[in-house]
Amino acid sequence: AGGPNSNAASSSAPDAVTAADADTTAKWMHADDLSSDDEDADGAGNRIGRVPLHWYDDYDHIGYDAHGQRVVKSQSSSASKDILDRVIDAADDLEANAAGNGKFTVYDALNARDVALTPRQVELIRRLQSGAFAHPEHDANPDYVAYFSGVDPEVSGLNSDRYEKKSRFQPSKWEKLQVRRLLHRLKCGSINMDYLEGRVRDMNDLVSKSKDEDPSGDKPFLLWKGDEEDELALRKGPQHMPAPKLPPPGHAYSYNPPEEYLPNEQELKEWEELDPEDRPYGHFVPKKHPNLRSVGAYEHAVRERFERCLDLYLCPRAMKRRLNIDPESLVPSLPKASDLRPFPTAKVVAYEVPETNATKKEDAAVMVRCLTVSPDGQFLVSGDENGVVRLWEVQTGRLLRSWDLMLVLSVGEENDDQNDKSQQGEPQTKKPVSSLEWNPNRSHHCLLATIGKCAIVISTGTGGPDDSELTDALLSAASACKHGGNIAPESRAAKAVKWTSLQHKKSSKSSSNVNANTPPISAYGTASGPICLLRTNRECTHVQWHRKGDYFVTVSPKAGAAAVLIHQLSKAASQQPFGKVKGEIQLACFHPQKPFLFVASKEHVRVYHLVKQMMVKRLMSGCRHISSLDVHGSGDHVVVGSLDRRLVWFDLDLANTPYKTLKYHERALRSVGFHPRYPLMASASDDGSIHVFHSMVYSDLMRNPLIVPVKVLRGHNVVNSLGTLAMVFHPTQPWLFSAGADGKIHLFQDL
Repeated sequence: AGGPNSNAASSSAPDAVTAADADTTAKWMHADDLSSDDEDADGAGNRIGRVPLHWYDDYDHIGYDAHGQRVVKSQSSSASKDILDRVIDAADDLEANAAGNGKFTVYDALNARDVALTPRQVELIRRLQSGAFAHPEHDANPDYVAYFSGVDPEVSGLNSDRYEKKSRFQPSKWEKLQVRRLLHRLKCGSINMDYLEGRVRDMNDLVSKSKDEDPSGDKPFLLWKGDEEDELALRKGPQHMPAPKLPPPGHAYSYNPPEEYLPNEQELKEWEELDPEDRPYGHFVPKKHPNLRSVGAYEHAVRERFERCLDLYLCPRAMKRRLNIDPESLVPSLPKASDLRPFPTAKVVAYEVPETNATKKEDAAVMVRCLTVSPDGQFLVSGDENGVVRLWEVQTGRLLRSWDLMLVLSVGEENDDQNDKSQQGEPQTKKPVSSLEWNPNRSHHCLLATIGKCAIVISTGTGGPDDSELTDALLSAASACKHGGNIAPESRAAKAVKWTSLQHKKSSKSSSNVNANTPPISAYGTASGPICLLRTNRECTHVQWHRKGDYFVTVSPKAGAAAVLIHQLSKAASQQPFGKVKGEIQLACFHPQKPFLFVASKEHVRVYHLVKQMMVKRLMSGCRHISSLDVHGSGDHVVVGSLDRRLVWFDLDLANTPYKTLKYHERALRSVGFHPRYPLMASASDDGSIHVFHSMVYSDLMRNPLIVPVKVLRGHNVVNSLGTLAMVFHPTQPWLFSAGADGKIHLFQDL
């Protein structure tokens, strides 16, 4: 459909404005009301929004206006007429338009009425349908004004407020990089000066020119250069795989072979019956010729060459590179043992354990079960299987004091109301001293010993004037404790442990022996001997001090939840930290710096926070039965020994699994430990040997500990499958004490 003057407008270009249309252009200039806000200024239009219009098919209105009034459907609209009326109206409109006085109407479905389009709107629709700009007055090709190049900047004012860039006053980094690359290529020979000066556009032109000038190739070259395989390996495409070489010919292929290689008639008949693949030499039959000129052509040469070609073509091959590795490079480079001194190397002092009447009759030595050294390194204490604790002088090997703890047990049992009747008339068997530990505080001269179900506090009497007063103050509560110690009756520890003083006993034969304390070694000492006794419900096997020397922990593996007990000596008090335990507890020790407690079962080591009362970490050792445990002075490393010959090193900052697992011993490990001052570690085993390791722990967390075996110390005999039972380092010197099942105690020094 076209509007007025549509024929005249269609004859001209769609985007051109002619002189004849000048009046129309001026008339239509800015005549479009492009604002959509004023289309329905009076609010009479339909305002139903997105409501479907077919909802109003059965009503006389089409919706509601802005004032809430119904918008009534127009009866004269094309929608209310039938198809025949619509055809007649369309024909009338077409005739009217041809005459030039018609109107172009469209149906507004939203308002249910016919809308007559203006000539301006019809013209816009026509231009859009023809692909031209909608507005006829739009100039699609305006005159170009060169603001940046044709107009004087001083007149136009463009870029008048801009400053020169800083890079304009500095050398270009990109040019510097290009020059560096060109110099590098010039040194390598990939380009020359002709290329740089522009005489040659491509270096390939020089290569082709050199070939054209010297086609004969008179330049000398190496005949046997041996880099053919390298050239094949560097070329593009699939990897070249050389064919496998044929085996070299043997004596049978000679023109004059020895007699043993010549077949007889019977062998020839046997070969003929076999396939060529099963014959010794295939198709070839050894023959003897008088000279080399008599040898004729090989009749199967072409056949064998063809079969080899088939093998190379049909059989798949793969390139296997042989690893050319030096075996010595796989071994870690460890420093020499001589560069890691000092460490104990030779046996210097032997401590002779006195023989008892029982040992004289049985002609067997008393096993020394445990050892401990004073913090100043002057005294050594040992405990044997007969329940005797002995105090030695380190430098001379002299025995200073001996305490028989079996007498202390008898006194404790006589004063126990529950066991009074059961112990009368029964012979008392000897019990070994299972653990010894000297107080780590230099001012406290006392030690702990475990025997049977008891842990005994012993005063050594080796302190000076100030140390003796501090030791007496520490032991005052334990020596005067009554009624089982200062433990709350309703607590769990009251049922698990009982404190008993050994200083205030009724006079009896056995108690007189105990109370007759040996005179102290030091002139300032006030007491020397057992002070108090802690009795548990089950066998007590291990004891360990806290680093401050007031708290200590005892372990009773068969006691269940009461297996681990923490005691305070200055208050004669005890506490049970666990209500239940997992597995059978074997060992326990304190962290040297943090409030942590290490508890070792047969297979795992658990770390507990004593303040927060929670488990921090569980170390999985991979051992079947843990026998010994020690913590490094830094607190970040733990070493564990087991009865299945394993020495396990844990790095607490690294993982829960072992950092190193060493198996140098042939039998079970009995004792492991770190040196408190030197980077040394040692392990004692039932094979009678002691392995000394250099164990350097660095403060840098990025460096792993250095563990180097430096010495194997031997000096104990294996008795009843038991060897070295105890081992302890000297606190200030690179010395080591050892005790074994043969009843000997040795001191190893660095010589």
